[in-house]
Amino acid sequence: MEHMYLLMIVALAILAAADLVVGVSNDAVNFLNSAIGSKAISFRTIMIVASLGIFVGAISSSGMMEVARKGIFNPGEFMFNEIMFIFMAVMITDILLLDFFNTLGMPTSTTVSIVFELLGASVAMALIKISANSSEGISDLSKYINSDKASMIIFGIVLSVFIAFSVGALVQYLSRLIFSFHFEKKIKNFGALFGGVALTAITYFIFLKGLKGTPYYKDLKGVVEGNELLIIAGSFVLWTVFSMIYMKVLKKNILSFVIVIGTFGLALAFSGNDLVNFIGVPMAAYHSYEAWTASGVDATAFAMVDLAKKVPAEPLLLFIAGGIMVVTLWFSKKARTVADTEIGLSTQGETTEKFKPNLLSRLVVRGSIYLSNGFSAIMPNSVLKSINKSFEKPVVTLPRSKSYDMPAFDTIRASVNLMVAGVLISIATSYKLPLSTTYVTFMVAMGTSLADRAWGTESAVYRVAGVLNVIGGWFFTAFSAFTGAAIMAYLIYMGKSTAIAILLFIAVLLLVRNYIAHRKRAQESKAEDRLMNAESSSVQGVIHESAQNIAHVIKRGNRIYSNAIVGLAKQDLALLKKSKKQVLKLSDEIDELRDNVFYFIKNLDDSSVGASNFYINILGYLQDMAQSLEYISKVSHKHINNNHKKLKFNQIKELKHIDDTVEDLFNESEDAFSSRSFEKIGLILDDKTKAYDLVKEKIQRQVERTRTEESSPKNTTLYFSLLLETKDLLNATMNLLEEYYSSHDSSVEPATINVDDEDAAGDQVESHKDSDTEE
Repeated sequence: MEHMYLLMIVALAILAAADLVVGVSNDAVNFLNSAIGSKAISFRTIMIVASLGIFVGAISSSGMMEVARKGIFNPGEFMFNEIMFIFMAVMITDILLLDFFNTLGMPTSTTVSIVFELLGASVAMALIKISANSSEGISDLSKYINSDKASMIIFGIVLSVFIAFSVGALVQYLSRLIFSFHFEKKIKNFGALFGGVALTAITYFIFLKGLKGTPYYKDLKGVVEGNELLIIAGSFVLWTVFSMIYMKVLKKNILSFVIVIGTFGLALAFSGNDLVNFIGVPMAAYHSYEAWTASGVDATAFAMVDLAKKVPAEPLLLFIAGGIMVVTLWFSKKARTVADTEIGLSTQGETTEKFKPNLLSRLVVRGSIYLSNGFSAIMPNSVLKSINKSFEKPVVTLPRSKSYDMPAFDTIRASVNLMVAGVLISIATSYKLPLSTTYVTFMVAMGTSLADRAWGTESAVYRVAGVLNVIGGWFFTAFSAFTGAAIMAYLIYMGKSTAIAILLFIAVLLLVRNYIAHRKRAQESKAEDRLMNAESSSVQGVIHESAQNIAHVIKRGNRIYSNAIVGLAKQDLALLKKSKKQVLKLSDEIDELRDNVFYFIKNLDDSSVGASNFYINILGYLQDMAQSLEYISKVSHKHINNNHKKLKFNQIKELKHIDDTVEDLFNESEDAFSSRSFEKIGLILDDKTKAYDLVKEKIQRQVERTRTEESSPKNTTLYFSLLLETKDLLNATMNLLEEYYSSHDSSVEPATINVDDEDAAGDQVESHKDSDTEE
């Protein structure tokens, strides 16, 4: 039996390493987003600074490990074997749950997951013990669960959401009122004070308050306690003088330095606070195993009172854990996926919105507009003008270009994000409260976005929906963690080593499956036939530049149409479902191109207005093609999914004949656009009646069949729908070809956006983003 527990310790160690990987992939967004979003420093510098912060935080985080040992349940009420079952259930559930959220690209809380997993597994084990003891009832559950501590932790996590959002919004609002979006001049005068305040807050709360939870604090206790105000005042003077020298002598932007220190501090705070979520349980299991083997008592009779005692830190384990976290930070692609969610929701300008609006988000936005209008009505106009002036954004003439990526927000907001999040997390750490770093950093970012008026009427309904979806995911995390761990604990208790082996095998399979699925999605997003925005400034330029887009649409449309016909003929539901997904993805990409029309037209000069008319027309034809393909895929899938009667052999044969003709047409068109041999389009147009006539002929045949032999109304409706929609698809395709053929002029050199103009625009952005401190 002893060998089983030793194997469990080995399995927990492996799970801890895997949990560190999936945990960091999710939590990396907490300390990277502000620096990445502002683009104030290079990505390589961000990663190096964050890595150093993680290492320092990892080796100083042992004070938080008590949460896993005695924070949620009373260890003395459980025997050694029961404790091991609880810990195994927690780790298997945790790694699966976090990987699930990483694959979705949704930020969730490793703290909430571990707290509710410990709670769920210990409650399940306590109920098993109560049911086996006739003298105990459900009221005795409080004997096993540390309800006061658990309630305080849960309440602290929920309260942190509201505090983080409110404090972030308030600090950002005041900062913007003082500095405005045109902060280049004001930063010269007040930058030293801002740097002094920000750096004092970051260094004091992270380096001194954060040390309270570590074994190294006793060496500094005599110096720090009782001298807090003196230390704060001294730090403020020191950092203010440093900021002044940094700006005046080195001619550097102090905000970039604040972002560097803030990223380091937040990474340190994350590592110090959240490391318990990944290795606290395995370390507690290891200490339990040590105590049990030393006792010589049977596993079912050894009460785990030793877990309630303080245990020495394990510097080597903490160092190894820090190393795994740093390696994951550098190589995890899932971390980038999760980061995109928060940066997208806090972007200052317009972006492709990831979330769809819902009823609640519309009500929230509508209520906020009414509230804002009410406040505006009672405030003096002079005050409103002064406030609005601070929130006027700089006008930057920059093409919507692939070659220049705008920052999501400026360095003022990035500094506030890091300062506020770091302070709140470090205060909680100093009181040994396992605060959710994800909740705090996310809600601070959302609060500063709201205060900065990033959620305008154009984007508010989408951003609010995104925030509500993420918060809803947090509640789902808590419920799933509690329920999943409870079920796991019950299965392990009932099945012992067999159940553990099966659950570990299933966990490995699911992790591999999620990895493959995420990798496949990442490859699809980089697919060669993804549609790209046009940047040219003349009709001929747009013709040449958009030719590849048209070739991609035709190629994908050809595949979608063929899949629909073949799936219908073979009654292949999986193929029809795939066809539906493909056409929805194509429609979304065409919608993105249409959303870009505003920026495309804005960047044209007066002599290039014709290019906008051409671009709008071809986008309209592309949308018509996508709508026809979507309808064909939808009705085909619906027919087979509802188990309706199969199409007759003659109908399938005729559809295949049409499919072959459409395939030939699309292949010729794709070749013409891929090779930019626009003269070939004329030859294709000469034969356009061939496809039209074929569809008309099949329609007439079906009319005759319906009058004489057809007996299935569903089949008749489907067949007519497919033929008529194919006719519309051909019509849209021919209109597209005619637009290109009539507009193309081989004697004119295609004009594009001037590279020098674009570089100048990029320099203009850099001047707004990275203010120079020279007088």
